[in-house]
Amino acid sequence: MDTCSAQTGPIFLAYKSDPTINGVVEKTKSRKPVYDFVAEDGIRHRCWVIDKMMDKALITTAFDKMNSIYIADGHHRAASAVKVGLKRRTENPGYTGREDFNFFLSVLFPDEELKIYDYNRVVKDLNGFAAEELLEELDSIVDILETSDSPIRPSKKGQWSMLLEGTWYLCQVKPELLVDDPVEGLDVSLLQNLVLEPLLGIEDPKTDARIDFVGGIRGLEELERRCATDCKVAFAMYPTSIEELFAVADAGLLMPPKSTWFEPKLRSGLFIHRI
Repeated sequence: MDTCSAQTGPIFLAYKSDPTINGVVEKTKSRKPVYDFVAEDGIRHRCWVIDKMMDKALITTAFDKMNSIYIADGHHRAASAVKVGLKRRTENPGYTGREDFNFFLSVLFPDEELKIYDYNRVVKDLNGFAAEELLEELDSIVDILETSDSPIRPSKKGQWSMLLEGTWYLCQVKPELLVDDPVEGLDVSLLQNLVLEPLLGIEDPKTDARIDFVGGIRGLEELERRCATDCKVAFAMYPTSIEELFAVADAGLLMPPKSTWFEPKLRSGLFIHRI
């Protein structure tokens, strides 16, 4: 950002849906878009400009009334934008706060128009366990509700499915192990704290090379492919809800790494903010 004096990737923000903003957006979308194209990945992008003073005033007032907006994706880009902004303030001691380096490029979506996909895990070895031994260890942690040769998708919070040596297991965390804490009670936290760390030895999923993460948009077939090539076990998660994300943020806490995969995503480079 500092070298290019520009931000090219928007920070993905979410907010609790507001009828005033929705009304302005829907009215604007009734007009012909300024841009309309399908990218090479098959995703269609359309752009309208909200340029009427009354509409801008309505949106500004609505956002001013909100207690919070939430970073759904782009935490590192946000931190980088802050660091560059502070650096530019040092370099420009007469800054007013209105210079472009005081702001960052973002895209905002109402919660009702966001879809959170599962963010799944694959692990490259069983940490010395045989498959039968790992299943025995899991017996005190989960109830196996179903097994199949075909992919099984978890259907509710507190469940994950596991692919081990060609067999899918639908796992339900035992009730006494569930917790109410907004972070520790997340399914990704339960898997980390009950299985990945104590059994598979994954102490820090952000740095351990033995674990990898697969966005749910790629499907459960990608987990099967990984287990047929470079991994020994896969875990398919039930998607984190937007309400869970808001609850974590409202409590002043941080989401665990790789816990949400959001769609839609605005294409990087489509808009550029020069700073």
